Amino acid sequence: MTTTLKDLRPTPKAGVLDIEAYVPGKEHAPGVAKVHKLSSNETPLGASRHAIEAYGAAAERLEIYPDGQATALKKAIAEMHGLNAGNILCGNGSDELLGLLCQTYLAPGDEAVYTEHGFMVYKIYIMAAGATPVVAKEKTEQAHVDSILAAVTPRTRIVFLANPNNPTGTYVPFEEVRRLHAGLPKNVLLVLDAAYAEYVRRNDYEAGVELVSNFENVVMTRTFSKIHGLAGLRIGWMFAPAHVIDAVNRIRGPFNLNSAAIAAGAAAIRDRAHVDAAVAFNEKWLPWLTEQLTALGLRITPSVGNFLLVHFPDDPAKSAEKADAYLTSKGYILRRVGGYGFPNALRLTIGSEEANRGVVAALSEFLK
Repeated sequence: MTTTLKDLRPTPKAGVLDIEAYVPGKEHAPGVAKVHKLSSNETPLGASRHAIEAYGAAAERLEIYPDGQATALKKAIAEMHGLNAGNILCGNGSDELLGLLCQTYLAPGDEAVYTEHGFMVYKIYIMAAGATPVVAKEKTEQAHVDSILAAVTPRTRIVFLANPNNPTGTYVPFEEVRRLHAGLPKNVLLVLDAAYAEYVRRNDYEAGVELVSNFENVVMTRTFSKIHGLAGLRIGWMFAPAHVIDAVNRIRGPFNLNSAAIAAGAAAIRDRAHVDAAVAFNEKWLPWLTEQLTALGLRITPSVGNFLLVHFPDDPAKSAEKADAYLTSKGYILRRVGGYGFPNALRLTIGSEEANRGVVAALSEFLK
């Protein structure tokens, strides 16, 4: 009998090794004295002072298990958004909730749809559940409802829509989201990933609360990692019908949020002044950066988030790869987005005033 690798050590189940691991944006620029990290869409304003104080207070009770229901956090979210706390579930980042939804509703033989330039984590979680990922083409770097509906088959169980989308920064108007939902079979779960919702200032945008409130097959996910500045604590939440909350709760880890995250998150979401300041800062610098970079001859995908997708010339000497190397040498770290289908673009987070002005000056030098 021939001895195989499977006989010599444990091996992952079928399909796991076909998954390409998620690669986060880089953080370091070796040899550079001052680094501006503009690769992860983190807020330049940091966390709320109240959230930091709540985090510190939680250190006095580290020997106690956290509240497994994250009651204080759910209550704060419900109060600030006018929601029923019973329809809220909190997670270790919205990433965990996306994964739990896949584990709950997908099985081998099922399919889940996401858009061409959508969050790479969707594909990872779909495949981890043993299901098949299906990509719907976008149109002018924007999710296209007709393409999504055309990708739906009798095997489809979930449709993921990042709205606004990362890394493009584009969004789908609410009437189009309504049309998407109306075209889906009732047994298909529509997951609206609204991680950047707080930054959007468009009259035709809605994060998903209305659809979740009125239908049994819509879920909205949100995060504390972006505008609230708590990326280091990993806090996400979803608003969903009661039957979805019940199902996901059955496989959720019993203490998936730590005590400090619960306390800091509750304080952060109640600090409206901090959120308003972050919105105002973004409203100032998003158009400024768009205008400055466009004036340099770079194409910018119109964004409603706290980041820009910057497209570089076809000239090999001025490519995104060369620009990334040059910017890194100057201490400006942007995000390569080849894995998202943009080999000649970089994603730029709106940073501090110093970082924003500096990256424009560095790109001007590079392009010359």
